[in-house]
Amino acid sequence: MSDIRPNGGPRGASRTSSANSTVVDPGSVNVSVATDDGELKTGDKILNDSGGKVRTGTATAPALTRARSRRSTVNAPPPPAMRRANTAGVLFRRPSGAPTVNSFRSVGMSEKEIYGDTPAELIKLERIRTMETVASLYRTITVDEGEMSAPNDGQELVEIDPELVTWDGPEDPENPRNWVRSKKWRATIAMAAYSFLGPLSSSIVSPAVPKICMSFGVTNTTVAALIVSIFVLAWAITPLIVAPLSEMFGRRVVLHVSIFVLLVFNMACGLAKDLAQMIVFRFLAGAGGAGPLAIGAGVVADIWNDDERTAAIGLFSIGPTLGPVVAPIIAGWIAMNLEWQWVFWILIILNGVVFAFGLLTLEETYAPVLLQWKARKLRKETQNPALHTVFEITNYTAIERLEIAVSRPIVLLFTNPLVFGLGLYLAFTYGFLYLLLVTFPSLWEVDYGFSVGISGLMYLGPGIGFFIGIMAVTSVSQRVYHRLVVQNGGVAKPEFRLPALAIGAVCMPVGLIWYGWSAEKHIFWIMPLIGTALFGISLIAVFACIQSYLIDMNPSYAASSTAAGATFRSLFGFAFPLFASQMYAKLGRGWGNTLLGFVALVIGTVFPAVVYYKGEKIRQWNDKRMDARKAREQARREERISRRLEQEALAQEDKLGPDTPAVIETRQIHGIPEEEASEDGSMKGQ
Repeated sequence: MSDIRPNGGPRGASRTSSANSTVVDPGSVNVSVATDDGELKTGDKILNDSGGKVRTGTATAPALTRARSRRSTVNAPPPPAMRRANTAGVLFRRPSGAPTVNSFRSVGMSEKEIYGDTPAELIKLERIRTMETVASLYRTITVDEGEMSAPNDGQELVEIDPELVTWDGPEDPENPRNWVRSKKWRATIAMAAYSFLGPLSSSIVSPAVPKICMSFGVTNTTVAALIVSIFVLAWAITPLIVAPLSEMFGRRVVLHVSIFVLLVFNMACGLAKDLAQMIVFRFLAGAGGAGPLAIGAGVVADIWNDDERTAAIGLFSIGPTLGPVVAPIIAGWIAMNLEWQWVFWILIILNGVVFAFGLLTLEETYAPVLLQWKARKLRKETQNPALHTVFEITNYTAIERLEIAVSRPIVLLFTNPLVFGLGLYLAFTYGFLYLLLVTFPSLWEVDYGFSVGISGLMYLGPGIGFFIGIMAVTSVSQRVYHRLVVQNGGVAKPEFRLPALAIGAVCMPVGLIWYGWSAEKHIFWIMPLIGTALFGISLIAVFACIQSYLIDMNPSYAASSTAAGATFRSLFGFAFPLFASQMYAKLGRGWGNTLLGFVALVIGTVFPAVVYYKGEKIRQWNDKRMDARKAREQARREERISRRLEQEALAQEDKLGPDTPAVIETRQIHGIPEEEASEDGSMKGQ
């Protein structure tokens, strides 16, 4: 009976004389490549060459695998007991005429091409053992991979697993990172349009709130504010669920479903018959609008390299910043001349147009999902159902993804002083933005006596501030960052992102106090708008600097850090409008905003200063804690995968019976001879 080899190579051939054979021992893990000239190279980590050859390297990875003692080829009795060890070897031999690494990455190989006439039961066992090796090595290769890095497709492991589906080399045009720029920008624009709808929907109802309250008989100002802010509460919860779903089913389908949910419940808001229905439908619409905000940064990271990402992030950020102030400008005239329901009908039309645009232009960008589609296609073409991607053997389960997506941002928020301090500043800024949006109608319509339409135009104040901030703060921040990098000998630090926060530290308290006392004294209308414009400039500075810092401070947890900040700010965006009326009733707009201005001054100077001067030490301390937590998560996943594969292998071996020639060779474990492995698999002397 022939041993299991690619293309049915003969069993018992010399380990160093066969062309292009690969020996893997994941115990240490040392990878050896036997070349055509018979030389055996060992001790280096495997790296894939563009020419289809394999360069070698040293990697370390635990592997809970089962080793079987080698038997002779003909009718040799099995050993009295199977020996268990923490390492196993897998030998694949590809004759020189076999397809190259690049060729079977691009077109796949049938089972016949890979295994020849090897019996099906032996093939199944060998596949299980190969998956054990690949899973172990892949975890080693990707141990430092960040949450916003391009996922490693396992090209280094194709020589070990000929049924592994990867990209067709580093320049594969199907890889989203290699798309032409026009295709990248088309996806980015569609993503930015989607991310604009949620913030637009959150505040568009603000000018119509008085009419809605009159229609439903509501007189409580806190309940009236809830009609606006309940939408933002959904943003604190939904992203923790939506983000892992996008990694399981793909970005595109989750984004389309999110926008469809937003469309449906915006329509339901227009049909609401009482206040309870309105609040419930607004919350559910907010859940739909949260999808693009949660996934948008991931889409940008899918298609843009780190050094190309600035402009794309800037375009994506326009929605969350400009959306809330553009909406009331439009809605003011609608609420003045039509019934309040028309605010939602116009919103639904806009929602439908953007949804149709996204359906036509937005393509899937998440690499693991695209590779799974490629594997599915190749399985049909080659009639080889065992073709697979590395993600199908090594990925987290749905429960594990959800647990990490929910727990890691919360852990970072409450255990990392950097995330908490800067997140608090970001949350305070966002909270006052929605406080401003909710209280604007009463200021301009009641205190200044403006019409609903003219009151809507007053939102141009913070809108102009946002525009100036986007144009000026981004440029200043980049220049300061590059100058500090040069001064530091070309070594970048996340703290170099923070100096532009000084703009926020000055403009925010000045803007709040200016706006508050101008409104309190009913000074000419342009004076309060100047104050809100200063606040708008400071908001852009806070958003740009803190978001960049949270991403750069540890790329391994970039997505979790930004999710923690998003959850924190959404909670403040929900809560601040609820106490606005009571605060202004007791303190007035002047002293109320002065109080908030002093709070902004303290938060905006103390926390950024501490982070700038002591941030590096705090980061190093916290990274050790988070890395230990991540290692425990990976160990649990590794144990689960290894246990599953081990059980499958044992079941298959039992099915094959004791007379079947062994296909897995026992290797020495870190130089310990085979005799030192006891019958139960433990090491003697331990």
